[in-house]
Amino acid sequence: MKIGPLDAQPASVAIAPDRKAAPATAGQPGNKTEASAEVKLSATASELTGAAADPSFDAEKVNRIAGAIRDGSFQVDAEKIADKLIANAQDLLKRYSPN
Repeated sequence: MKIGPLDAQPASVAIAPDRKAAPATAGQPGNKTEASAEVKLSATASELTGAAADPSFDAEKVNRIAGAIRDGSFQVDAEKIADKLIANAQDLLKRYSPN
């Protein structure tokens, strides 16, 4: 997973199959927004919009980690990550083994 800058990034917009994407010209004089423009979110994006309401999502923890990354104090525990990757791989192997 690639992690980019923490600054706001533009959201992706899906274009309905019967519509063609227009070049991005917002903010230029004389350009108007099409009144019938429609944005459709994928099922995954729709699920992610509810992440803030999910009790397992800890926004304060995310903010602490983001702050630590920004100020350079975030420490990665490679051994802990490796242990969890191995445990996940073992779980997947058990789930999908033919036995």
